[in-house]
Amino acid sequence: MDPVSTERLQTCYRHPDRETRLSCSNCERPVCIDCVRTASVGQKCPECSAPVPGTRTLDMNDVRRRQTRTAIVSYTILAVCVAIFVIGFVAPPLSNLLLFYGVQANELVADGQWWRLLTAAFFHDPSNIVHIAFNMWALYIFGPQLEREVGSAAFLALYVAAALGGGAAFYLLAPQGVAVGASGAIFGLFGAWLAASYRRRRTAAGAASLRQLLVLLGINMALAFAPGFNIAWQAHAGGLVAGFVIAIAWSAPQLQDSAARRTAVAAAVAAVALAAALLG
Repeated sequence: MDPVSTERLQTCYRHPDRETRLSCSNCERPVCIDCVRTASVGQKCPECSAPVPGTRTLDMNDVRRRQTRTAIVSYTILAVCVAIFVIGFVAPPLSNLLLFYGVQANELVADGQWWRLLTAAFFHDPSNIVHIAFNMWALYIFGPQLEREVGSAAFLALYVAAALGGGAAFYLLAPQGVAVGASGAIFGLFGAWLAASYRRRRTAAGAASLRQLLVLLGINMALAFAPGFNIAWQAHAGGLVAGFVIAIAWSAPQLQDSAARRTAVAAAVAAVALAAALLG
């Protein structure tokens, strides 16, 4: 016959009438089954598991919502760009008309046709399928994930700001130039990812992402100056800077939980880019 233990169990610090064998892995106070909180390391009491002021805690519901959130803006932009490109083959007269009013011809921008800074981002050279293929591939890879993270409205504002930033840079640095393509806006997405990867550069995933982006950007900038490639590097640089600046601003704690504020920040950058072109 085994001896019967007469040792009394601890009681929950919040419910003195409840005995328990559980304790907080942080402060070691005894907690009952109703008070214990499962943490990434061990189990904690309600006080120790509470979020630290100034930080944000994501639960699995938040993660699932982000994974299933639609990316309507990314896919709509992709569809519009592809549709306009296809029109160049099935209806050349209509394509020529659209290009006539949508291409970024800087002399016409100087005459007041400022909308060309933005509309040019939806057109691509019908004779250069590689151009649209790369841009739409980049939009498909980088766009939806970013849109799900920041929200559709904020993503649209960033895309427009990057397109205007690229258009403004091309206008100011190449006054006689003519260009089409979504490269400025696409480089804005690169800029946003570059800022995010730079902030996480001390982690393995962040460092790997930063290296990949730097290699991708290096190749693209090298092609801009390679013989035989007619690339508006000014638009690439302008879009990259706009996207980077917006993403850096979005990292502020007061903006991380507010889609409206993120949208306002990106819209402000878009307004600055447009004003720079108009005043320039």
